[in-house]
Amino acid sequence: MQGPKEMTPNAAQRYEVTHDDLPLHCPMDGMSLWNSHPRVYLPIEETGKAMCPYCGAEYILKG
Repeated sequence: MQGPKEMTPNAAQRYEVTHDDLPLHCPMDGMSLWNSHPRVYLPIEETGKAMCPYCGAEYILKG
C-alpha cells in the first residue's frame, strides 16, 4: 500500500495512517486537491478507525 504522501484522493477506499499523520483530515496532505472534496477533520484517536463523510474512505490508525 502506498504511503499517505503519495496517494491521490479516492484512489483507494482504505488507508493506514500513523500518529505522525494526526490530526487526521481527508483529503490528506499530498493528495491532489483539485478534484476532491473540502477538507474535513476526522476523529480517529479514540477508536482507531474513521470514515470520511464525503468520499467514504476508511482510515485505520496503526501503531
